[in-house]
Amino acid sequence: MSLFWHTCGAGDRDLVLLHGWGLNAEVWNCVTARLSPHFRLHLVDLPGYGRSQGVTALTLDHMVTLLEPRLPENAIIAGWSLGGLVATRLARSASVTVRGLITVASSPCFSAQQGWPGIKPSVLQGFQQQLSSHFEKTIDRFMALQTLGTDTARHDARLLRQAVLSQPLPEVTVLNAGLGILQSADLRHELSSVNLPFLRIYGALDGLVPRDIAGQVDTLAGGGFSVVMPKAGHAPFISHPAEFCEQVLAFSSDL
Repeated sequence: MSLFWHTCGAGDRDLVLLHGWGLNAEVWNCVTARLSPHFRLHLVDLPGYGRSQGVTALTLDHMVTLLEPRLPENAIIAGWSLGGLVATRLARSASVTVRGLITVASSPCFSAQQGWPGIKPSVLQGFQQQLSSHFEKTIDRFMALQTLGTDTARHDARLLRQAVLSQPLPEVTVLNAGLGILQSADLRHELSSVNLPFLRIYGALDGLVPRDIAGQVDTLAGGGFSVVMPKAGHAPFISHPAEFCEQVLAFSSDL
């Protein structure tokens, strides 16, 4: 397969940006201009998404295996949503030194369980069932869920849709595999072994990753810290790009 990995920016620190389910690296367009003076940005299409074609169904570990050889030494790895799971596993298993980890609107366990808030399994199963027969409608519905409740919901959903349609669409098998990861992955027991600076950014209005998990993740991780952006939903870097970049820059300045 051909992995899309684009490097740009004028900074002297490396920041790898991993997108979420159904998207591609174009989703970071809202923040690249603000971040590029400070970082060498590595904009990646996850395997099977966007311009990284040539695979069908991937597990979380398979994604990490394909990304790891391209990871620069001493980079900060940032992952949004599904990309947060990839970033967490990648930061733990990388053969090179990782400077820091940032997860954005992500959860170590997306699926709701007893005592753990999250997405109802029936919702993810419903998306899987709808993908084959109503591909674009299913994508649109998921984009709308990501921006629900924010003051700029319609505008934000339009930007997400533009990012999706700007590049080749993933195969249904890839999207189903991604939903399977969201449904089954549980990295809660791995958080205590993330022995590096760790920033977790949440949206207070996020309907997919409830802000209530922030305190529980803080306890499980035993290190790093969480920031809850008051008026943001599941895509805080789109609805509040300036505030998002402030958090990333403040975190990285201490590394």
